[in-house]
Amino acid sequence: MKTVNVRQLKNNPSDALRMARKAPVVVMNRDQPEAVIVHLSEEGLLGEPGVRLAIATDLYRSESVSLGRGAKIAGIALAEFMQHVSLRGIPVIRSDVKTVREDVKKLAAWLKKGSKKGSSSATRAR
Repeated sequence: MKTVNVRQLKNNPSDALRMARKAPVVVMNRDQPEAVIVHLSEEGLLGEPGVRLAIATDLYRSESVSLGRGAKIAGIALAEFMQHVSLRGIPVIRSDVKTVREDVKKLAAWLKKGSKKGSSSATRAR
C-alpha cells in the first residue's frame, strides 16, 4: 500500500492513479488517512457481477452522471437502466411540477404546429 498527501494528489493526480494500478493508495490529510484510491480494472473489481451497475446507480442517484452516462457505465441499454433505477425508487425524470407542465405545453404546441405543416403539405400535393 502506498500513500500520498492531499497536496501531492492535487498537484499530480496522475501519479496517484498510476500507483493505484499496482496497489491501493491511502490519501493522507494532516497525518490522518482521509481516503483510499483503488484501481477498478476489468480483471478485478469491475469484472465482478453487478459492480458496474451498482457504481452507475450510485453515481446517477447522487446526480453525478446522467441517465445515458449511467447506462454506459453499467454496460446496459438506456431503457434497461431506466427501469433498474426506477425499480429502486430513484426518479428517472428530475424536474419540478412547474417545469414538467411547461415542457408538456411546449411539446403540445410543437406537435400541433407539426400537424398543421403536415396537413398543409398534403393539401398542396393534391
